[in-house]
Amino acid sequence: MPTFRGLHYILDADHRPVEVGWHEWAMWFDNLSNRLVDYTQITSQIEVSTIFLGLDHSFGRDGPPILFETMIFGGEHDQSQWRYSSWDDAQTGHAAAVRKAREAIGQKITENNGA
Repeated sequence: MPTFRGLHYILDADHRPVEVGWHEWAMWFDNLSNRLVDYTQITSQIEVSTIFLGLDHSFGRDGPPILFETMIFGGEHDQSQWRYSSWDDAQTGHAAAVRKAREAIGQKITENNGA
């Protein structure tokens, strides 16, 4: 039997998810800077964005809430997405998606442009 959690989350000062009521969530969520984990412009046509979703995307399944998402927009991997439970995993996933997008266009990966 699945264990159901709340739906709405915000991040504390250490980027840890905190379950809250919908009103507190709506007030906090209104500020985009609260939600952006990372953003990388690869070319004028390709970008990678990682955000805090604020809503649990595990949809009642067992395990931790799924609260972060990385997406590639444009290029060979357009609309590819990955989801995570923690800020740290989201940062790691963002770097991996940036590498994937850069490799797809033959862009050399260096320490400075890997994420």
